[in-house]
Amino acid sequence: MQDAQKTKYLSVALYVFGVIFIVGVPAMMMVVWPSGWSWEPAQPEYEQMIMGMYITLGVFLIRAAKAPMEHASLIWFTIWSSVVHAGIMLVQALMDEAERANLLGDIPALFLVAFVLFYLMPKRSGAQ
Repeated sequence: MQDAQKTKYLSVALYVFGVIFIVGVPAMMMVVWPSGWSWEPAQPEYEQMIMGMYITLGVFLIRAAKAPMEHASLIWFTIWSSVVHAGIMLVQALMDEAERANLLGDIPALFLVAFVLFYLMPKRSGAQ
């Protein structure tokens, strides 16, 4: 895929992931599937902090969708922070049986975000 085409799809992905971070993450954590997106037992302070961080990131991803290459550092941060977050959660879920639902919830979701953005990000962006 050519860089121009990747950038077009990257804009769409940034917008979609931004909306998911703003609306989907809180919905999944609080209503749809808390066991796959939260920790057991419930930790409201932690959950509020995580939702606040992802909502904020979602707003900035939507803003970046208008001109992705001007926001390469934010995109690379999203990629690598998603890998780190999912990697740490993966280890924790494997070690703690109470967290196994995360193996089908937020862990693969974060790896998916990282993979899609990595694939679509033109590699000559320099902020890797």
